[in-house]
Amino acid sequence: MDIDLARTFLAVAETGNFNKAADQINVSQSTISMRVKALEDSLGQSLFVRNKNGTVLTGAGANFQKYAVALIRTWEQARQETALPQNFRGILSIGGQFTLWERLLLKWIPWMRAAVPDLAIKAEVGLSDGLMRHLLDGMIDIGVMYNPLSRPGLVIEELLTEKLVLASTNEKTKGPDDKNFIYVNWGPDFRVNFSSAFPNLETPALSVGHGQLGLQCVLENKGSGYFPMRLVRSHISAGTLFLVRNTPIFLRPAFIVYPKDRSDERFKTALQGLRFVASIENEE
Repeated sequence: MDIDLARTFLAVAETGNFNKAADQINVSQSTISMRVKALEDSLGQSLFVRNKNGTVLTGAGANFQKYAVALIRTWEQARQETALPQNFRGILSIGGQFTLWERLLLKWIPWMRAAVPDLAIKAEVGLSDGLMRHLLDGMIDIGVMYNPLSRPGLVIEELLTEKLVLASTNEKTKGPDDKNFIYVNWGPDFRVNFSSAFPNLETPALSVGHGQLGLQCVLENKGSGYFPMRLVRSHISAGTLFLVRNTPIFLRPAFIVYPKDRSDERFKTALQGLRFVASIENEE
């Protein structure tokens, strides 16, 4: 089977729309239509029901979805491993969100290289949506992220829980109503919990979408913001930041996502290493 047909099928299944699927995989809408028809003709089954709101999977489409995922993943694994140098016996691709690299995945890489020296490692950075797409496409074997989506054939396992604490350069700060408070967008769950905890808070003068950028702004311009304890712990010890007492602490879980059908020993070792490094990071 043409791998592009399987990729197109998964794009339509994920987006529920031919036009959105075309944008996602950078082809025309007519190409999407032709590929879906070719796949349906090959299987002898209708895979989607089309209506004015988009597309939904038929029973046959839902059954085919897990095989499409496995097909693409197998192809990507074969493509990568056939290009390996002779001194490596396999390759493992891992992707993680940027804020999880600094104190988690950067520790996991040397652990993994020592544990399985004949395994090549390919690492990348991305957001949850992109990492999920790469998992489905077989581009990565493991994703480490905050907001995974349930998808057929993938396991979602909680890896660690971060504590988001309010930290300030001013020891006298009482809460986020301070004029120098910087709002860092830590995702949809944080937005809901923050709004519930501070319903009367005015819109902050500065909002940022990246944790490291927010922390840099706080440190350089003097202010406060919510950050993972692991990011501010050293600054608190050095006296450049102070914990704001008697303010809510928000929990932010991080997850590993990986294929349900992977059971080889090297893969199990990779997961074991991630759990070990996470257990260290969970210690306060």
